[in-house]
Amino acid sequence: MLSNNTINAPLPANTGFEGRYNRSLYNKRRWANKIGLGFAMSAMVFGLFWLFWILFTLFIEGFQGLIQLPVFTVDTPPPMSVGGLRNAIVGSVMLAFSGLLIGAPIGLMTGIYLSEFSQGSMLGKVTRFLNDILLSAPSIVIGLFIYALMVKGQNFSGWAGALALALIVIPVVVRTTENMLNLVPNSIREAAYALGTPKWKMVTQVTIKAAKAGLTTGVLLAFARITGETAPLLFTALNNQYFSTDMGQPLANLPNTIYQFAMSPYENWHTLAWAAALLITASVLVLNVTARFIGARGQVK
Repeated sequence: MLSNNTINAPLPANTGFEGRYNRSLYNKRRWANKIGLGFAMSAMVFGLFWLFWILFTLFIEGFQGLIQLPVFTVDTPPPMSVGGLRNAIVGSVMLAFSGLLIGAPIGLMTGIYLSEFSQGSMLGKVTRFLNDILLSAPSIVIGLFIYALMVKGQNFSGWAGALALALIVIPVVVRTTENMLNLVPNSIREAAYALGTPKWKMVTQVTIKAAKAGLTTGVLLAFARITGETAPLLFTALNNQYFSTDMGQPLANLPNTIYQFAMSPYENWHTLAWAAALLITASVLVLNVTARFIGARGQVK
């Protein structure tokens, strides 16, 4: 029998690596690592497979619609007739830009207040809490709120849709603005204070300029978020078969057109729905790539 002293005795200093490590424990951990990596790679391949399948199908079907039909020059057609998506494209652009122009300035100013002026105040804590709630609220709830506020008892309108999209933009821009400004080193603020710069000028001329790439990225991501929103527009802007730029009336838009045409039994409407889906996907992809490019460029600087 070996004593505890014999078992716990230190190995000689000149003992090599092969004599010091536990081979069975090492092999066990190596196989566990390989199994874990295998599961992780399998999950990644599984997810990418479906993603590429969806994108491939969308590209094939949507590209056929863009080639076969006058998508950009004719309005949405009646069933079983030739038409395009001109009115829906124009309406979507108007709604998205209107929502962005309403929501982005509010989000930017709120984010600047939370980062630079709240300083742990109760108003700042309440604002941040409410923004988190609004950020996680389903878009259909926002659409229903605007419906009760602006549409019920009146009529569907583009302004109601723009306001619903603005309520989606605001929390996204608030969160990204606050986070980007918090990443600006305090040494930059201290240097501005040391030169006698007032706080309002330090914020507008120093911190915002230092974080302008991140702020731009946040606005673009918010714009990409509202580009394909359907639920809020069902309760607010609804849809319009004809070409119109009147924001006080129901306005055509791509998301609702996709929903309506995809649920129909008509083949030409299905083709237009695929083309509209490809246009939205391409626009969101361009916006995300642009946002990442601007963010990466700002980090390099």
